[in-house]
Amino acid sequence: MRHSSTLAVALAAALGSSALADVITQWNFEAQTLSASTGTGTASLVGGVTNTFATGFGGTGTFALNTTSYAAQGTGDRTRGAQFSGSTAGYDSITLAWNERHSNTSANTVAVFATTDGTNWTEVQVFTFTPAASGTGDTWYQRSVTLGAEYANAASFGFRVLAAFNPGGSTYLASRSTSTYATSGTLRFDDVTISGNLVPAPGAAALVGLAGLIARRRRA
Repeated sequence: MRHSSTLAVALAAALGSSALADVITQWNFEAQTLSASTGTGTASLVGGVTNTFATGFGGTGTFALNTTSYAAQGTGDRTRGAQFSGSTAGYDSITLAWNERHSNTSANTVAVFATTDGTNWTEVQVFTFTPAASGTGDTWYQRSVTLGAEYANAASFGFRVLAAFNPGGSTYLASRSTSTYATSGTLRFDDVTISGNLVPAPGAAALVGLAGLIARRRRA
């Protein structure tokens, strides 16, 4: 019994940190820089967009990445937006989360792409909404994406959020129904977070096997 109890304590210590998702990399933009605020990573601009730092999700006194200079109407579908690059090495069960603000004249739809090597990108999610006269433009949305196992343990991981045509069409749709899409519309990003579960070290994995072996012997 004593050996079994000791093993249980050791196993809990080895694996406890992997039970809950850890923040791997995060950008909160409070320092008004493209470098990550937690972990190691860099935000960048895709397709010729430009940026400033504007009021963040937390309100006055906070900051977010504000992007503009989007493609002309009917051109450049899924070619302009923001990119967030980091590493998921040593982690699995990767999730993405961020706050995203659409101005009235921005596209109502964004497509999310992810990569494991920094070169090849795969679309993993599309977010869209039906524009209304109020409440849909100049509004923050909380976004999250759960990725597949292929994005675990990727040293050159990254993801992009790109403005997209309204689903089923060939043009952008403004985020407010009473507005017209414009290249000067803005997409704003805040609290961009890559999370995952820490993969147990080989020693911890061996403890799992040993625990199972002892349990089987005790039942025998």
